[in-house]
Amino acid sequence: MERRLAAILCADIAGYSRMMGMDEAGTHAAFKAHRSAIYPIILNHGGRIVKNTGDGFLLEFPSIIGAIEAAVAMQTMMAERNEHLPADRAMHFRMGVHMGDVMADEDEVFGDDVNIAVRLETVAAPGGIAVSDKARTEAGRRLAVILVDAGPHRFKNIAEPINVWTWAPAGSDIQDEKAPQDGPHLPAQYRTAIVGVLPFDNLSGSADEYFSDGLTEDLIHALSLQSFYRVLSRNSTFAYKGKNVSTRLIAREIDATYLIQGSVRRAGNKIRVTAELIAPEKGEQLWTGRYDRDMGDLFAMQDEITANLSAAVAQEIYRAEASAPARTPNSELTAWDRFLKGLSHYYHQTKDDFETAIALFKEAIELDPALSIARAYLALIQIQGVQFGWIQSTRELWASSVSLAESSVRLDPRSSFAFQLLAYLHAMQGHYEAAMDAIKRAIELNPYDMGARGVLGICHMVIGDHRKAVELFSTAAQRGNSDPRYQFAALNTFSHYLLGQYDASLSWSREQLYLNPNHLQCLAVRAAALAQLGRADEAKEAAEALLTNYPGLTVERHLRNFHWKNPADIAHYREGLLKAGVPFGKLALVASASKFAVDS
Repeated sequence: MERRLAAILCADIAGYSRMMGMDEAGTHAAFKAHRSAIYPIILNHGGRIVKNTGDGFLLEFPSIIGAIEAAVAMQTMMAERNEHLPADRAMHFRMGVHMGDVMADEDEVFGDDVNIAVRLETVAAPGGIAVSDKARTEAGRRLAVILVDAGPHRFKNIAEPINVWTWAPAGSDIQDEKAPQDGPHLPAQYRTAIVGVLPFDNLSGSADEYFSDGLTEDLIHALSLQSFYRVLSRNSTFAYKGKNVSTRLIAREIDATYLIQGSVRRAGNKIRVTAELIAPEKGEQLWTGRYDRDMGDLFAMQDEITANLSAAVAQEIYRAEASAPARTPNSELTAWDRFLKGLSHYYHQTKDDFETAIALFKEAIELDPALSIARAYLALIQIQGVQFGWIQSTRELWASSVSLAESSVRLDPRSSFAFQLLAYLHAMQGHYEAAMDAIKRAIELNPYDMGARGVLGICHMVIGDHRKAVELFSTAAQRGNSDPRYQFAALNTFSHYLLGQYDASLSWSREQLYLNPNHLQCLAVRAAALAQLGRADEAKEAAEALLTNYPGLTVERHLRNFHWKNPADIAHYREGLLKAGVPFGKLALVASASKFAVDS
């Protein structure tokens, strides 16, 4: 048995089992034809076929330059051959390239470095190439193609993580499912959830086919603007249109963690869209929704349904991922595992869980200082903790949160959520123009994100445009009312109060206090609204409930955190709190205590 240094290329065809199930003879014949066409390329670069598999092959090259250039040439040829074929007949190779010591026995090669090439092929995009860092470094500047850093990956039975570099044909419409080009830049190894959107079934005849297909494509685009997970391209899922294939098989074929499927039905001037989010491997339905709309402006309706769907689905994927078990043993928890564990505590929305989540987010950042999303959530939870009355508001805390938000934006400049958070912090500190600039950028990055619309409402509220704020808060609450990142009920409580609509303010405060009975700001606004309505006894009880939960609270201390642009808004809120019996400041507390001593 000989040991030698070699470059190994492993290739297989994405979705081959599905294609064989549809047309076994035709698929086999097409594969043989493609393999014959690329065989001269292998020879021209000094390679040899070590092994042919049912849906791919293993190649050996004496030079890593030759291996990578051969892979690029083969994928370029395959892109040309697929260009004029229907989507369900196109064959897309995934290729992995590595180099190292191999053991050769007759025509076979063995060893860990061969296994690494095989593992690399599994993370390549259909039509693309995944190259190990070792191979790229060895190729150096002699390599004529540009490779993109996809970050470190862990592979089964491979002890150490491997940094992966990827390539895809220029101008190809094949999206890299592992790192969408138009999406945020959270490293691929962290976006462990993969989402596939299956073509929505058209139940109304061929006339509405364009609407069901358009809705599916819009939803794929809207979800791809999130940074939390990877979204498969249209090419990956439309191949299943009209096919009676189980969701579990589809998920395995396209390597999807979650699938979204739905239907469209028209009846007269009305249209009904149903959708569900499923975890195929578990056979679990995570969410289902139904939308009934008048036809009206078809494109406006399609945009509205897309926004509703993406808002609902996105937060359910967040919840599902947060509750998933760690992907590595507790002794080896990665930054991403710690972030997800912190996120699971965040969703419980209790003081103890907030404290645990903060610690876990900090650990995630220590393990990976470039993990943008952990920085964003740490900033968010610190400020929400202040609003709930669980964390003391200090200059240091606000400065820390602003710094985290700014670094989150720098690390992931395509994250709508990072810009939303930055806008919110600017608004809360009275930096009105900076807040508006940041939130406009967030909406540009993801027009479908209802959270961004809600934060735009905050920006309007702090400058005194309360009617616009109410409009934005209400729309956001309708479409994303179960996402704890956005306290839409509490925000509506403030805006209605400042408009003098005290009954509406109380209704929204009840909504928020049902979810969080100790919400400091809602307890305070409720007392003020009751006082403004002349319901003195109830206002007094509300003020007592507020002070029981937060015994050191005074109007003076409370209002330090409010930087509304219009002084009349501050005065209006102060008036309600004082009418309810909330003490103004420290002197008032001392005077009240002295009076009590004399009277008794």
